[in-house]
Amino acid sequence: MKILLISDEPDPALWDYYVPGRLRDYDLILSAGDLDAEYLSFLVTMANIPVLYVHGNHNTSYDRFPPEGCECIEDRLVVYNGLRILGLGGSCVYSGGAHQYTERQMAARIRRLDRAVKKAGGVDLVLTHCPPHGFGDADDYAHRGFESFLPMLDRWRPQALVHGHVHLSYGIPREQSYHGVRIINAWLRFPLEIQAAGAAKQPNE
Repeated sequence: MKILLISDEPDPALWDYYVPGRLRDYDLILSAGDLDAEYLSFLVTMANIPVLYVHGNHNTSYDRFPPEGCECIEDRLVVYNGLRILGLGGSCVYSGGAHQYTERQMAARIRRLDRAVKKAGGVDLVLTHCPPHGFGDADDYAHRGFESFLPMLDRWRPQALVHGHVHLSYGIPREQSYHGVRIINAWLRFPLEIQAAGAAKQPNE
């Protein structure tokens, strides 16, 4: 499966200078947050494939004006063409705004998803906004990563964790590895080819 990963800034090639057919090779689009709703709605219309998203710390308007035609997978596990995808948006608390969480709050969100992961037989890809601590985050308070993501990765062993929040201009590498789990920064856009680990059950079956 070929997935377009996007986050934080609209790509001019997919927005201002979009050419029809540019997205025809993709099966799915995943947004790791902090993109305008209009941009996601445009992509889902032009590509005619599902767009799944989580909230970034700047997506406060999504509650009133969500991206039309797109699906929020916040605190959910969804299965698309056999690929098990789990969503955990938001950033670490730095100003007290919406979609900001303490380590304790994020750990509680992760625990609440354990049952869905077990029922689905595991998870292939975790979509977050914030990176794991020490793997793609930055030194400043607003862009630090979640420590609670590391034991989550140890326990669930997904193929990849996809995040945004930290722009590559900060000197962060596009991709890193944590105990065999790919940590991918989706800033702007990045193509990902991935296959489902095995036959997965729908979490609500």
